[in-house]
Amino acid sequence: MMLDKHIRCVCLIQESHVAKSRAEMVEETRAKLIQAGRKAFALHGYADASMDDLTAEAGLTRGALYHHFGDKKGLLQAVVDQIDTEMAAKAHALSAREKDIWKQLLAEAIAYIKMALEPEIQRIMLRDGPAVLGAPSQWPSQNVCLGRTMEGLQGLIDAGVIKPVDTEATARLLNGAALNAAMWIASSDNPKAVFIKAVEAFKHLAGGLLQTEG
Repeated sequence: MMLDKHIRCVCLIQESHVAKSRAEMVEETRAKLIQAGRKAFALHGYADASMDDLTAEAGLTRGALYHHFGDKKGLLQAVVDQIDTEMAAKAHALSAREKDIWKQLLAEAIAYIKMALEPEIQRIMLRDGPAVLGAPSQWPSQNVCLGRTMEGLQGLIDAGVIKPVDTEATARLLNGAALNAAMWIASSDNPKAVFIKAVEAFKHLAGGLLQTEG
């Protein structure tokens, strides 16, 4: 009886290790495809990126891409999600350096706009992404940004820093302004010059929320 229990325990442990290794393999395969897709989309653009080339780059087959992402568009969505998450984390980290809560709100938006100067973000997030996946304002990841902006605005209202505005409406308009500024930069022949103008205009727009001039 004790032997049977021991055998069952050993089998369960082995099955657990197999399941874990399978999950790790799936995650590793997805990560390889996303990395290869990200590189290909950044270098060649979505339309010219070859699925055969990017899967070969990852040491995998086209079948693996279909299995994990459905198609090329699905892979682009995964790449966009990854970059979008990185952008949000970076912007939030930069804003956290500011002690003043109003400056934190501005810093996060300006950091997002500034990332539009990066070639990878220009091509994947601000040109190919919207063209293939639709308006960025409708991407699931944007809901996280919207929620965070709403929280920041409510904190500013509670502190008496800004006027008692509707937080959802204001967050949508502020995020939309930052997104459109970034897309303007990405499509410009002179991104750096446009960045300066866009940030200056954004500050003036956002400044209208303040209870007093500041």
